[in-house]
Amino acid sequence: MRVGLIGTGAISHKHAQAYANIGFKVTVVTDIHAPAGEAFAAKYGCEFVPAYEEVCRHPDVDYVDVCTFPDFRLQPLKIAADHGKHIQVQKPIATSAETAREMVAYAASRNVLLNVVSQHRFDDSSMFLKRALESGRLGKILQADAYVKWHRTAEYYSRPIKGSWATEGGGALINQGIHQVDIMLWLMGAVREVFAYWQLGAVHKIESEDVISALLRFDSGATGVIQASTAMWPGYTERLEVHGSKGTAIISGDKLTTWDVQDDAGDPAPVAREVASGASDPMAISLTPFERQFEDFARAIRSGSHSLVDGEAGCRALELVTSIYASCREGRKVTLDAGAR
Repeated sequence: MRVGLIGTGAISHKHAQAYANIGFKVTVVTDIHAPAGEAFAAKYGCEFVPAYEEVCRHPDVDYVDVCTFPDFRLQPLKIAADHGKHIQVQKPIATSAETAREMVAYAASRNVLLNVVSQHRFDDSSMFLKRALESGRLGKILQADAYVKWHRTAEYYSRPIKGSWATEGGGALINQGIHQVDIMLWLMGAVREVFAYWQLGAVHKIESEDVISALLRFDSGATGVIQASTAMWPGYTERLEVHGSKGTAIISGDKLTTWDVQDDAGDPAPVAREVASGASDPMAISLTPFERQFEDFARAIRSGSHSLVDGEAGCRALELVTSIYASCREGRKVTLDAGAR
């Protein structure tokens, strides 16, 4: 696979390293800050071009990988799709559900695939738990909770665009908690109702939330909690708990750290203790799930099928986030539209 990269910030280096490991070639890159883009191109042996439009129509690109802030998604998608290029975007898929839905529709109209980077679906722990839930090993699912109690420094938010509604779409939930939102929906199915509270700029000088708590009711009848923060010093490993009538599974970071199940049968649970987490360092994350997701997208491109985290999956995660935000703003329970479930 030949990849064109838009944006050469910190996460793009993770992508480039993962591509090298699986034999994909980054052929061309761009960045609004030319010196950074040129340095990236020199480091990874690819071409630098000054405009994102050039990446989107480059003849040596099979898909475009957009590693920018989430307010810049629809623009490159349209140009890439018009030139028959598949497209992958960093999480979240966009800053608004309306833009996300437009992206999905436009990609479909041009017969190209849209992939959203949510690499933690490809952790061994997540894949094991998905299979276990599908086979009923935990019994009736009663509760699912996600906790992302991280810490980010004042320097992390030093640029005015960080934590802004216009550029990032919000704060801790849409940026740091979005992975747990996606995993929870993948494992548990759709959310029917939410009620939430937030604290705007509780610790950091930002306009959006750095502390948020939401209560959920799933379509299945199970309940749950999502808590996300970047204000909890020194930062704690994110955790996903699933409680069923037969037992409990807990994923901490990228590992299954608890598997307490009555009369269990089936493949042995991959319980581990050493975990990787971005609790205090955004880049303290493994390359393996990125590699697996990129290979999954390539499989989908070659076969003409859906990738595991396609545009629809990205929309559902974003629609849950924006429903939680609406509950915070309006002080009421929010029922998600059937289309968002």
